[in-house]
Amino acid sequence: MANNIGQLQKRLGYQFIDPDLLILALSHRSVATENNERLEFLGDSILGLVVTDFLYREFPQAREGDLSRMRSHIVRGESLAEVAKQLALGPDLLLGSGEMKSGGHRRDSILGDTVEALIGAVYLDRGVEAAREIVTAWFQSFFDSALQAQPVKDAKTTLQEWLQHRNKPLPDYQLVSTGGEAHSRLFTVSCKIGAVETAMTATASSRRRAEQMVAEQLLEEVEKSK
Repeated sequence: MANNIGQLQKRLGYQFIDPDLLILALSHRSVATENNERLEFLGDSILGLVVTDFLYREFPQAREGDLSRMRSHIVRGESLAEVAKQLALGPDLLLGSGEMKSGGHRRDSILGDTVEALIGAVYLDRGVEAAREIVTAWFQSFFDSALQAQPVKDAKTTLQEWLQHRNKPLPDYQLVSTGGEAHSRLFTVSCKIGAVETAMTATASSRRRAEQMVAEQLLEEVEKSK
């Protein structure tokens, strides 16, 4: 175990009610049958939930595909390993002799798995809100990067860039019909692209909004086909 468990918990920014959970979270499968693999599984799900919730609230206009890409950028092996290095976890990992000799305490995959296990341990120790706080603290720089990124592009722009990148014809938006009363007009727009078999239509209170809506539908279709 760590030379000073108090110093480790200070670096983590968290004091365990049950220190055995901390020891288990640091225990690699090479050291014992009782190891951190189950905690890692739990922590992975909690991390995904916290990050997904953050992105959903901070980017209310973002499409599902954009949110998924941002989440993948935050919840990835490189990010987890970086968090582990910032917390200086390496010397505190509990490894078997073989892993220790081969430098397992510096291996990104082991470091990242340990971070997930620690998140799972915090969840079991004090619940989901404690886990949310610790994830927010450890991954703050990655959250800040997401917030400072370029605004999410609108659906028409994203669809056009997707087609241009693949040397495909650009979308052709057609006004199908207009209706409604003078004070509440409705515009129906149709659009078809080569990557999708059938044309899509959408109706909205403005032609521009209808075009955005039909572009969103087409983007969802092309993302399904990836």
